[in-house]
Amino acid sequence: MGFYDGIFGMPLLINGQTIDDSAIDQEFSAIKAHYESLSSISCCERDDEFRGYAKENITFRALLTQEAERTIPEPSDEEVSRAFQKLKDEHGGSDQFYANMGLVPDQDELIRDDLRLNLKVESLREKTCSALATPTEEECRSFYDQNIEQYSEEEEVRASHIFKSVRKTEERETIFKNLCEVRQKLVGGADFNQLACKHSDKPEEEIDLGFFKRGELMDEFEIVTFSMQTGEISPIFATPHGFHLAKVTERKTGSPKPFKSVRENIEAEIIAQRQDAKLQKLVDELKKSAKVEYIEPEEPINSQDHN
Repeated sequence: MGFYDGIFGMPLLINGQTIDDSAIDQEFSAIKAHYESLSSISCCERDDEFRGYAKENITFRALLTQEAERTIPEPSDEEVSRAFQKLKDEHGGSDQFYANMGLVPDQDELIRDDLRLNLKVESLREKTCSALATPTEEECRSFYDQNIEQYSEEEEVRASHIFKSVRKTEERETIFKNLCEVRQKLVGGADFNQLACKHSDKPEEEIDLGFFKRGELMDEFEIVTFSMQTGEISPIFATPHGFHLAKVTERKTGSPKPFKSVRENIEAEIIAQRQDAKLQKLVDELKKSAKVEYIEPEEPINSQDHN
């Protein structure tokens, strides 16, 4: 059992403020879902690590919020009302806001209290980061060069395919043999579209798949087509849907976007990183005097003890 396994179900107490374990659970789930979306596999072996991130994120936000409550003046009712109206507008109007959020107008005061606190936290962020310098042209150019992959067009492939559905296990061998014969004709120079129209289970308009990027089609299909040269005929390969033969007809290599076209995005990214670093420094200072503890669950009372 990892360190966080023992504390994950315990409420967190930060300078006397109780953070319910369900909040940590929710943060953990969001972090885990994010990392699993990047790798498309389950990350159970990293649960301890993700639980640590969840605790750190919750502590960061709690200390920042407490500091805002302590040092930032209360926003005016007009400011809160403007923030409330902006929130409703972002949801497409008042009715849509309540429907989307699962709230009712009777809860407006609670919503306004949350907005009031959010405005104070935002003011603290702005105050903390107000002296940050705007990135220079040199800094932006250097960031671009160091992160060139981030600012490159993705590689794209255009392919046509012949698809044969396999409905019964006993059909597999026959279908595979037929496709082998089709492939021999294609390698010998036969017209792909003509043979596809004759042999594919897909309609003619679905033979040409057009251009696609990685992550847009089935993994098996992309592994094959992205490894092929233009004009090449693939081996016969299987997916959960059946057998395929593919031909790559065009390729677009991933090339860097011009610096000028991403200059504003780079500046925004550098500023965001500097703001994060500044806020982290503030929270690190707050941690030095903060009291962070876990509340041990009470032992259940055994009725036999009173007999």
